[in-house]
Amino acid sequence: MLPALPGVGFKPAHFAAIRQDPAGVAFFEVHAENYLGAGGLPHAQLAAIAGEFPLSVHGVGLSIGGARGIDAAHLNRVRRLCDRYAPASFSEHLAWSSHGTETMGTAYLNDLLPLPYTEETLALVCDHVDQVQEGLGRRLLLENPATYVQFAQSVIPEPAFLAEVARRTGCGLLLDVNNVFVSCTNHGWDPRGWLNALPLDLVGEIHLGGHAAEDLPSGPLLIDSHGAAVADPVWALYAEVIAQAGPLPTLVEWDNDLPDWPVLAAEAARAGAILAQGGMGLARAC
Repeated sequence: MLPALPGVGFKPAHFAAIRQDPAGVAFFEVHAENYLGAGGLPHAQLAAIAGEFPLSVHGVGLSIGGARGIDAAHLNRVRRLCDRYAPASFSEHLAWSSHGTETMGTAYLNDLLPLPYTEETLALVCDHVDQVQEGLGRRLLLENPATYVQFAQSVIPEPAFLAEVARRTGCGLLLDVNNVFVSCTNHGWDPRGWLNALPLDLVGEIHLGGHAAEDLPSGPLLIDSHGAAVADPVWALYAEVIAQAGPLPTLVEWDNDLPDWPVLAAEAARAGAILAQGGMGLARAC
């Protein structure tokens, strides 16, 4: 298990700075698809990090919500990566990112796309989660998505959908608080109501990240950009989650417009302060 402390996404540009001063960061996360090769500098650096810190592997390409079944070859490559580094956590998204047939081949999309929340989709996702957990030989944490459209067919609220997947498959949940804020803002939902509907005892890890805003005639549209500091309203929601659930492993994601190491470490330190003070003591200040 990951420690109930702050972590960050590992970026090679920060490798030297991390080795010199990890600045209180307790664990690191990598995207699985960046490390499916056999060796070279990426694995040399990752092996050094994994030798000193717990590691979280975060998949972005299994397409758990895809209409086609899980790609066995890709799952096997991810299995080899996990066997190699024995991460404390493996996670993926409630989304789809590939499409195709056995005769036409598979097209991989550079995005994580939303699903209609129906009984049919629920059965499909549970089947795919079962395949992934069996194929990896480990428990999966399933992450709530950032979404920009809703499906008219959806009949199950998103928190209930996630909770039911966890109940049926035994997987855990990865709660991305920024994604909650982004989706709720975009769709006119209440983020606190969303969080109150999610069983927090199923959450094994939290993600925090930055977002961008676009002003549209219909109102602001938030984009899960991973290219900025965590916004104050997201910090406030996070503090409330920690006050209710207690300390949980918390990862700060910053994948685009990467800052210098001290800036990212300071974001992790802010999460650490909220964890140490139990959340509510800092909720009003965030």
